[in-house]
Amino acid sequence: MTFALAMTALLADPIDIAGERAICDRRGVLYFPELRLVTVSDLHLEKGSSLARRGTLIPPYDTGATLLRLQAVIADYQPAIVISLGDSFHDGGGAARMHSSFRERLEALMAGRDWFWVAGNHDPDAPADLPGETVRELAIGSLVFRHEPSAVRVEGEISGHLHPCARIVQQGRSVRRRCFAGDGGRMIMPAFGAYTGSLNVLDRAYAGLFRRETLMAYMLGTERIFAISHAMLRPG
Repeated sequence: MTFALAMTALLADPIDIAGERAICDRRGVLYFPELRLVTVSDLHLEKGSSLARRGTLIPPYDTGATLLRLQAVIADYQPAIVISLGDSFHDGGGAARMHSSFRERLEALMAGRDWFWVAGNHDPDAPADLPGETVRELAIGSLVFRHEPSAVRVEGEISGHLHPCARIVQQGRSVRRRCFAGDGGRMIMPAFGAYTGSLNVLDRAYAGLFRRETLMAYMLGTERIFAISHAMLRPG
C-alpha cells in the first residue's frame, strides 16, 4: 500500500474521540494513553472449533494466532485496563472449549490489570471460568464502550460488531483493508480475530452512524495506519 503515501497523510499523531486522545494501532486496537486503556473488538476466539462442530473443517489455529497478536499488543502498551468489545468468543461455549494452554496464556495477559468482557451477540454471557468482569456496556471518562453501535448517536461511543473495512482506488490499483471508522465523535473498531471477515464502511449497515463530512477510515497497513477521507472511499 505504499502508493497511498502520495495521496493522504499518514496518521502519525493521536486522534481525538469526544475529547479523549487515542492512538489507532495498525494491529487493530485502540489505545488511550491518559487512561492507560487498550480496547479490542471481535476476537471471535474458538471460531475454528465452533465451525468444526457444525461440519465445516478449517485449520484450528485461530485462537492461538489471535492470542499471540494480543500478547504483543499488551506487551507494547502495558495497559492498566483492557476492554474486549464483545464477540470475544465465537459462541457461548467457546471459553469452555478453549485448550488449557490457550486459557493459561489468556489468564497471564489478564493478570494485574482490569479486564472487561463486553457482552456481544455471539457471546452474551460471561466466559466460563475466566476472570474479568462482564458488562453490557461501560462508561469511562467521556467514552462509552459497547458491542453494537447505537442507532441513536452517542458521542464518545466506541463499538465493534460491524467489522469495518475500506476500499480505495488509485492509478488503477484497488486496495481493501480493515479499518477503524470514525468521525471524531464515535468510533467503530475493526475485527481483531484471525478468522474474521469485514464489511465496507460504505455499506448501508453504516447508514446514519457517522457525520459524512467528517468520516475517516483509518486503514490498517503493514507498518502504519493510513487516514482516508470519506471522498476517497469506494464501495466493494
